[in-house]
Amino acid sequence: MPIALLPDRALLTVTGPDATDLLQGVLTCNVATLPEGEARLGALLTPQGKILFDFLISRSDAGFRLDVAAEQASALAKRLSLYRLRAKAEIAADPTVAVAVAWDGATTAADVARVEDNRAPGLGARLYAAEGAFSADASPEDYHAHRIALAVPEGGRDFAFSDAFPHEALMDQLGGVDFKKGCYVGQEVVSRMQHRGTARTRILAAHYPEGAAAAPGTEITAGGKVLGTTGSMAGDRGLATVRLDRLGDALAAGETLRAVDRPVALERPPYAGFAMPEAAGAPAA
Repeated sequence: MPIALLPDRALLTVTGPDATDLLQGVLTCNVATLPEGEARLGALLTPQGKILFDFLISRSDAGFRLDVAAEQASALAKRLSLYRLRAKAEIAADPTVAVAVAWDGATTAADVARVEDNRAPGLGARLYAAEGAFSADASPEDYHAHRIALAVPEGGRDFAFSDAFPHEALMDQLGGVDFKKGCYVGQEVVSRMQHRGTARTRILAAHYPEGAAAAPGTEITAGGKVLGTTGSMAGDRGLATVRLDRLGDALAAGETLRAVDRPVALERPPYAGFAMPEAAGAPAA
């Protein structure tokens, strides 16, 4: 029942009487419906609909926590401040709180803030408290292996910021986009992609039947054509960003998918519901 500290994560707090309205108007997720005890995936986009920042958002006693990559925390705070205008809301880093994650039924002390990560079944819970409050018995690498086994992508590891649309990063499958709540930054582009079904690129689970996964950034090819690029990996599992139309062509032609010198099988994540191309003669997924 492991617990791992995540030193590469940091917390921002958004507090004040207008905190909900501020965040609801700029983030992809629905902040108004966020229940206590839940961490919800969210993002702040460019006006063109690409992901600038991804994070987990949860309620705190004073407002909201944004659990974000530590190297992006100050930039996210600055960006949110640009949208604050006259709203009565305070945006600040909280360096006194450490971020950890528990999975496989790990329990924690009562004074540790615990919120369930609802992105995918079995992913675990986020923990927030002073660093000494945690008794970590696992490493960040252990957690990422768990995340990769469940095919849950993470910004900066599996897609580049300012380059990927939410659909490409599976945010529509992981509860990170609310298509009914109304306007937010980049909403028109994301809604158009949803209603037209134009997401040709997706992150897929990758399995390497002959051994270790290919390093991040390796091209996946078939018949001499590039289908996509590998992301984070652990053991013989990994993630990969793939053009579904090119994958369909390769499967229809019976071509072997490879990452450098090793064969790779690409699969739809178990929580996802988008259509996957199949090999010739196989039923459509």
